[in-house]
Amino acid sequence: MDVAALNAAFGSGALSPVEVVQAALARAEDVQQRFNAFTFIDHAGALAAARAAEARWRADAALSAIDGVPTTLKDIVHVEGWTVRYGSRATDATPMLQDAPSVAGLRAAGAVFIGQTTTPEFGWKAVTDSPAFGITRNPWNPECTPGGSSGGAAVASATGAGVLHLGTDGGGSIRVPAAFTGTFGLKPTFGRVPADPPSAFGTVAHIGPMTRSPADARAMLSAMGGRSLRDWSQPWGAMPSPDPRPFDWKGRKVGLWMTPPTGTLSLAIKRVISDAVRQIEAAGATVEPIRLPGEGLHEMFHAHWMTGAASRLAQIPQEARRDLDPGFVEAAAEGNRFSLRGYISAQQARARFGAAMDQLLADYDLLLSPATACLPFAAGREVPEGSGLSRWTEWAGFSYPINLSQQPACTLFCGLAEGLPVGLQIVGPRGADGFVLDAAEAATSLLGGP
Repeated sequence: MDVAALNAAFGSGALSPVEVVQAALARAEDVQQRFNAFTFIDHAGALAAARAAEARWRADAALSAIDGVPTTLKDIVHVEGWTVRYGSRATDATPMLQDAPSVAGLRAAGAVFIGQTTTPEFGWKAVTDSPAFGITRNPWNPECTPGGSSGGAAVASATGAGVLHLGTDGGGSIRVPAAFTGTFGLKPTFGRVPADPPSAFGTVAHIGPMTRSPADARAMLSAMGGRSLRDWSQPWGAMPSPDPRPFDWKGRKVGLWMTPPTGTLSLAIKRVISDAVRQIEAAGATVEPIRLPGEGLHEMFHAHWMTGAASRLAQIPQEARRDLDPGFVEAAAEGNRFSLRGYISAQQARARFGAAMDQLLADYDLLLSPATACLPFAAGREVPEGSGLSRWTEWAGFSYPINLSQQPACTLFCGLAEGLPVGLQIVGPRGADGFVLDAAEAATSLLGGP
């Protein structure tokens, strides 16, 4: 059931939050056994919160549209009373004393936290496996990865282990797993959802909702977003409301981005995306091919991402490093090879690219693209076997540029290739998260779901 259906059921008394949360907890246990999507499941905490939500609904005093709705949180964000390990054995197991602002917003809205979802170590790659918690598997094919780094959240969403799922996205970590699992994910405009503590990966890192529909993501975003004085990097002014507005493809000018800065687009994905675009054109949109402005985007992203990995590694004592993911250590070593001059040059190049992207999205209402260049591949691997690629960024070229430029971008299911889901990405102007969600709802109605 989605948020709207749960609201109706809670309001009428047909269902109670306790009944729904009990079912979600049972489902989460089953999903954990089959796909390894959780680091832990909080039965006691969830049932206590569900009983409180039930009392509010009975008193006609629900806190919000998501009061009593089962929700999962990624093992990256701080949750009061929970241990947060960032997918690593090298972190402190002491429970957190304070919610992250995004978690606090969800808690204040009455969301019921049923469990914590898996991430690769420190969220460093776009697949989900770690020495601490093992391999998370894709429910479409357990031999495949669900993507990452919010892979546990995507699996929980795809399998109905909760309704709302908090993810993070520093280079595609919401959109890639949403694409690989046939679910919906939104990387909001940078700063719409506050972050504290700051990410080691800086201002490419975003926090956002992962759900089965754009409408549920909108409800979650409304609770998570807003100004927090704990996040200095947020814009000082208020962003436009993400509330829904009427949307029609007719008359829309849309840019079609089909060439990633790295990697090669799978022909199977290209066929599915092309069919989806034809349907959007038939609905009245004018679609024109575009290329992203700027050069050297892969190197630019590495200058930001790998130096972030180096910074994170530097916080870990030498004696705690022996069990780290070797790929994370390699990424940190690459980051350490960047000079200060090279890093500052990359920041300047990013500013020019971001401005050019703002101009592109002044010329076009929206951009469409594949969410990923490849289909889900073998679980436990960073890159597809036999691809000749060395790092995840080489196949995630449709996602990380939008982290650099900070526009809102979502991924939605648009068809199947070789029996696996394909994701369509929609990118909008900065601040226009509601508009992107409006377009996503229209696209979902047009293209259908899994």
